[in-house]
Amino acid sequence: MPKIVSVGICKPTYSMTQEAVVAFAKEMFSGAFSDIQRLLQVFQNGQIETRNFAKDLSWFRREHTWEEKNHAYIECATLFGVKAIQTCLQNDAFLQRRVEENEVDAFFFISSTGLSTPTIDVKIMNRLSFSPHTKRIPIWGLGCAGGASGLARALEYCKAFPRAKVIVLAVELCSLTFQRHDVSKSNLIGTSLFADGAACILVAGEEADICSLSLLPALPAYLDAQSTLLKDSEDVMGWDVKNEGLYVVFSKHIPTLIKTWLRPNIEPFVRKHGLTLSDITHFIAHPGGKKVLEAYQEALDMPSQKTETSLNVLKENGNMSSVTVFYVLERYMRRVRQTGEIGMIAALGPGFSSELVLVRWEDI
Repeated sequence: MPKIVSVGICKPTYSMTQEAVVAFAKEMFSGAFSDIQRLLQVFQNGQIETRNFAKDLSWFRREHTWEEKNHAYIECATLFGVKAIQTCLQNDAFLQRRVEENEVDAFFFISSTGLSTPTIDVKIMNRLSFSPHTKRIPIWGLGCAGGASGLARALEYCKAFPRAKVIVLAVELCSLTFQRHDVSKSNLIGTSLFADGAACILVAGEEADICSLSLLPALPAYLDAQSTLLKDSEDVMGWDVKNEGLYVVFSKHIPTLIKTWLRPNIEPFVRKHGLTLSDITHFIAHPGGKKVLEAYQEALDMPSQKTETSLNVLKENGNMSSVTVFYVLERYMRRVRQTGEIGMIAALGPGFSSELVLVRWEDI
């Protein structure tokens, strides 16, 4: 079956402590909320310690048109995307040799935080030595679920084309959607939570001579994927598109939805493969937030140790939308060596929807 071979991440330029962002939020929102001190507790409650942004805080203190924000998105997404791809294709923690860009058969690009036509993958291909015949599959609008979804589609591509090498690049610049004059609680929560990041994954089909590529004794191999849409849940999360740009929609009911909806969604999926939830050794979850991870634990009757890696990624990076689950996967790739262990890559997104990828570590 197709396997995940390498992961590369790129942290944007500006690293900031949560304390610095709290001071910024107080400066921006104190005139709009009479109980600002109480509301700012959401920054501490989320347990995020640091985040990375495409611009420094002084940039966000100034007014910017949607045009300016989107130009910044295009410029930074291209820059960070190039770096993530280069790190992935020459990552000496995972690879015996550099994989050249012209060896890549298909390029999946995932994002939801800016617009570009031609898409960002074209701009990246014009900077690196990709073949002009590389198939391009840009996917927009899946939000936090986009990383898991793009990975699933890439693995399915390699199942259909077993000699293929495929990359999945996710780039999200959530900070560039910040609305200075949006005094909704959704915007305040988004300001406490979201961050920027880029990550790339290399996937290869079973006939792609993985043995000559991989340094690792065992790799996560594709077993199955499942996409699920909860009917009539469009208002749970997403964007409101207005004259000034993208306004975050973020329902307070997300943790409750997870607790009631996720287990009946996952159990039949793993049961098809003769598995139970207890057989999932590695729960590679997109950390939407601290409350989301706690809802995973409650819904799946799961010990907190199984979401510890996701929580650590959240603490160190915040929620980078689709990118975040790739940061979590990168850490599992570095430490899991045991053949036969089962992993579940999971993410939730707008719709309201879930994306699940079931993998098993196998000898190369």
